[in-house]
Amino acid sequence: MRNCVLIVAVMFLALKLSAADTNAPASAKIAALAATNYYDQVMVVTGQVAQVSVRPGVTFLNLDRPYPESPFTVVIFPGRFVADLTALKGRSIEIKGPIQKYHDRPEIVMENTNQLTVLGAPIPISMVPTNAPVAPRPATPPAVPTPVAKPASTNFPEIM
Repeated sequence: MRNCVLIVAVMFLALKLSAADTNAPASAKIAALAATNYYDQVMVVTGQVAQVSVRPGVTFLNLDRPYPESPFTVVIFPGRFVADLTALKGRSIEIKGPIQKYHDRPEIVMENTNQLTVLGAPIPISMVPTNAPVAPRPATPPAVPTPVAKPASTNFPEIM
């Protein structure tokens, strides 16, 4: 009986250790207002997009309040994605990444579409990386259609 208890305990411990090894540590979720406490840490910041500011050199998603009172900003540089980001206004989002300090304000620079999650009902926005691989050209040119052969001569005389 003692051996059975020992075997069960060892199996339980082995399963618990193997599960801990395979699970990657998850980033903690924080509100946009709390981001100032987590500079240089990878976090998931949640908030509502209060303002979408599209500039020639950069796009800003200000969370919870419009600039300059916004407690957190998502920064998206041009040429990274193709999307109508104005559709995010009023939506609750999660953005994952390292929180950086810029002019004494917290922000995350979005480098990848996997960093952004739109919460609630889906919206018609598709963020496609502009550096997506292009399908290679075929090695051989497309086949040229074969001309239709003229019918063989018939036994009927031609009438002119």
